[in-house]
Amino acid sequence: MSLPDDPLVSIVTPVYNGADYLRECLESVLAQSYTSWRCTVVNNCSTDGTLDIAREFAARDARVRVLTNERFLPLIANHNHALTLIEREAQFGKPLMADDWLAPTCLERLVASTRGHPTVGLVCCAARTGSDRVLFDNLPGGAEGVTYLSGRDAARLGFLEERYFFGSPTTMLMRADLIRKRAPFYNPENFQADEEACYDLLRESDFAFVHEPLAFVRMHARSHTSTTFHLFSLASCHTYALARYGPYFLTGDELRRRLAQRLREYYSRLALGVLERRDDDFWEFHRRMLGMIGHPLNRSRLAVAVAVRVLRRLASPRGLGQRVLAHLRIGKRQAPQ
Repeated sequence: MSLPDDPLVSIVTPVYNGADYLRECLESVLAQSYTSWRCTVVNNCSTDGTLDIAREFAARDARVRVLTNERFLPLIANHNHALTLIEREAQFGKPLMADDWLAPTCLERLVASTRGHPTVGLVCCAARTGSDRVLFDNLPGGAEGVTYLSGRDAARLGFLEERYFFGSPTTMLMRADLIRKRAPFYNPENFQADEEACYDLLRESDFAFVHEPLAFVRMHARSHTSTTFHLFSLASCHTYALARYGPYFLTGDELRRRLAQRLREYYSRLALGVLERRDDDFWEFHRRMLGMIGHPLNRSRLAVAVAVRVLRRLASPRGLGQRVLAHLRIGKRQAPQ
């Protein structure tokens, strides 16, 4: 794919009740050193000041437009809708979550990494958190701070070496033609659909990673990651991505070995759910995910995983100390006064 000197980047920001963070997000867009961009804010029927803030920025810069959904959409459905709104003339699509923000050189560095590499369809970058921790930089450094991998090599590193370097939608730049040919782009049945989408892109394009932290990812109680954390969704969705896309990148033996390991780890997490007495929503989610993986919930296997966790707790020094303290407390209650 040949590019003009300054290819258009279409930024899409789906948002619901994001008034606390949207201003900082959009200020970071206006501050970009790269100027060939347009930004579409997709207001998902917000009930706070989100729409007023978005309209304020649209009034400040004609490259910003604001659209409001006619009806409220679930989170992933709204992200899919936002990606259908990238401009026809855009060469790249750039998701930007409303509670995140970008370094001033983010677009410039991401676009620059594609020059001379026409087969690259997915570019990701490192990110910082509010505590200044660097995330997702899990690849060897490349020339001028960029690592280039074929789609196959990138996928194999992710599956075989447990390296996660895709980040979140905010850390990604994607070729617009690859976005347009996927409808929906994100799988609405998968809570971590961005990871799945990356592996899908790698089936027909190559990968670049910019090691500089160019995105800032905000961790807070209302974020998607936080609200789904109690479901242990990462374990299930990583396993699902392997089951669905592993056949494209791994040999039969590699896939069987990695899937067996992932399922062992998955059932260990489910055993913790048993011991913590998780609710029906938790188990309904995992029944569905295991069905999608092609390995329906196995109660016998779950019972074994629970037993292993219990035995490990009993065998650990901490577990022993807790048992001693418990016996001492019982003895104290039973002692004559």
